[in-house]
Amino acid sequence: MPPDRPNILMIICHDLGQYCSMYGAPVDTPNIDAIGRDGVWFTNYHCTAAQCTPSRGSIFTGLYPHNNGLIGLAHLGWRYRPGQVTLQMRLREAGYSTHLFGVQHETTDHPSTLGYDTYAKGNAAAQSGPATCEFLRRRAASGDSQPFFACMGTFEPHRPFDTEGYPRDDPQTLEVPDWLPDRPGIREDCAGLHGMIRHLDDHVGRVRECLNETGLADNTLLIFTTDHGTAMPRAKGTCYDPGTKTTLAIYQPGRVEGGRRCDELLSNCDFSPTILDLIGEGPIPNADGRSFRGLLDGSEYEPRDSVFCEMTWHDKYNPMRAIRTHTHKYIRSFGDRPLVYLPLDIWNGPAGAEMREEYYGSRRPAEELYDLRTDPLETRDLASDPNSAGILEDLRGKVDAWMRDTGDLLLRGDWPPTPEQAARELRGEPN
Repeated sequence: MPPDRPNILMIICHDLGQYCSMYGAPVDTPNIDAIGRDGVWFTNYHCTAAQCTPSRGSIFTGLYPHNNGLIGLAHLGWRYRPGQVTLQMRLREAGYSTHLFGVQHETTDHPSTLGYDTYAKGNAAAQSGPATCEFLRRRAASGDSQPFFACMGTFEPHRPFDTEGYPRDDPQTLEVPDWLPDRPGIREDCAGLHGMIRHLDDHVGRVRECLNETGLADNTLLIFTTDHGTAMPRAKGTCYDPGTKTTLAIYQPGRVEGGRRCDELLSNCDFSPTILDLIGEGPIPNADGRSFRGLLDGSEYEPRDSVFCEMTWHDKYNPMRAIRTHTHKYIRSFGDRPLVYLPLDIWNGPAGAEMREEYYGSRRPAEELYDLRTDPLETRDLASDPNSAGILEDLRGKVDAWMRDTGDLLLRGDWPPTPEQAARELRGEPN
C-alpha cells in the first residue's frame, strides 16, 4: 500500500449473514453488491460466533469471544476483559480520528469507552446514514487532512421484521432460501426480512453516493459487513453456515478494486489485523486472527485451512464449539440442549413458531459432522457414520487443541458462568 493512509468508512449492519443477491439470496441488493463488484467480495468469511456482541467483539479486537470476555450480549452484562484494546483505540493511536454513527453492540457504556472520539446517536439506517453523510460533507468542506475511521452502524435487518415503515415482499410469491423449509411462518418472516434488507441497501447507496460527491472516495477504504447470519431458524445462534457466513465487501479506487471474488476461508477475528496491516501498523499482540492483506493488494498471503466458531451465552446458556474446513464442519455441544437453539427474537416470531415443536421436541447430539462437499446445507449428520470416523477424530482433536491453546472457559466443564464469574476467571481469580 502507498505510504499515505486512507480514510476508513465501515458500514456494519445487524443480522444479515450473506443474505445479499451477490451471494445468491432471493432479495435484490444492488448497492451492497456494487461495493463487491467494484472491489473485492468474500464468499467464505465466517464470524467467530453467530450472535451480536461476541461477533462484534472479535471484529474489533482480533480475539475469540472467550479471549476478549464478550461471551454473551452486552445488554445482559457481558463486558470486555479489563484493559482490552479495540481497533478504534489502535487507530486513534496511529493518528486517526474515530467516529460512530448509529449502532454498536459491544458495550452499554458510552461509545467513547470503545475508542470513539465522536458519537451520533441513532438506530435505523434512516438515522445513521444521513448522519454519516453529514459528517462526510463537513469533513470535505473543512479540508482536514487527518485520516478518519467512521463506522456507520444500522439496526436493520434485526428483528422485529414487522416494524412499521419498512416495505414488505408478498409472502405468497417470494422465494424461500434453500436452507429453510417452505412454510407459512417462514414466508411471513421472509417478507419483512426482504423489505428491511432493501431499505438498508438503499441507504448504503446514498452513503456511497455522498462519498463520491464529496471527493473523498479515492482516498477512503469502503467496507460493508455484518456481524452474523440472519435472525431465522438454523442461522443466528447456531454454528451452521447460514449463521456463521457473513458478508464482507471492500473497495478503494486504485488500491482494492477489480470486482474480484475471493473464496479463501477467513474468520472475522482476522478483520482488525488486516486493517492495521493495510495502514502499516504492526500486528496485534497475541491476536487470534491474522491479516489477509495479501488477498486485497496481491502481497504474500498464507491460506487458512480452518476457522473456529463458538457460542456460550445468548438469552440462554447454549455452549457450542466448532471447526469449519473447506470440506467439513464439526460441532460439539455441551449439556442437554434442544436440537436447534432458537434465540428469543426468533422464537417469538412466525418462523420460530413454525419450528419450535420440531427443534425443541428432540435433543441435540453431543457431536455433529457434515461433509460440505456433498451436503452444503448440513442436513446429514455423519458423526455416527463409521466411514467418517477418521475425519471425526481429526476435527475433534483440533477443537480440543484449540480450546486448550486459547484457555477456553469450557475446559472447566459444562458450567453457565455469570458475567462476573467469567471476568474473575479471565483475571485468574478463583470463583
